[in-house]
Amino acid sequence: MTPESRYDYLVEQVKEHKTLWSLQDLDGCVMLTTEEEDCIPMWPTEEAAALWAVDDWQDCQALAIPVDEWLERWVPGMQDDDLFVAVFPVQDDLGVVIPPHELEDRLTPKKRH
Repeated sequence: MTPESRYDYLVEQVKEHKTLWSLQDLDGCVMLTTEEEDCIPMWPTEEAAALWAVDDWQDCQALAIPVDEWLERWVPGMQDDDLFVAVFPVQDDLGVVIPPHELEDRLTPKKRH
C-alpha cells in the first residue's frame, strides 16, 4: 500500500475499532525522527504495530490507545511538545508524517453549523 492508502486504512480502522496502536518500552512511547520532525508512530492494528517490534525495538510492546483518550490527551500533548504522527509506518517507509490535529480532523465527525 502507498503511504496515503495506509493513512486512509488507519483512519477507517480507528473509526471502526475506536483504537490506535503505538509501541512502548520501559521508557515510554517509541519515537521516530525524520530530518525535521520527531514523530510518534501510530498503527491501525496491534499486529501492524507488533511487526515493527524487531531488532532495536524488540523489547517494545504494542500499546492500545482508545481513540477518545488520543483525542483528549495525546493530540494536545503532542502539539505542546511539537511532535508529529508517523502514520502506519512499515519497515522501509515511515509513511505520511502529519501534525496530530490533521489526524484528529480525519477521526472526528464534522460539526454542522
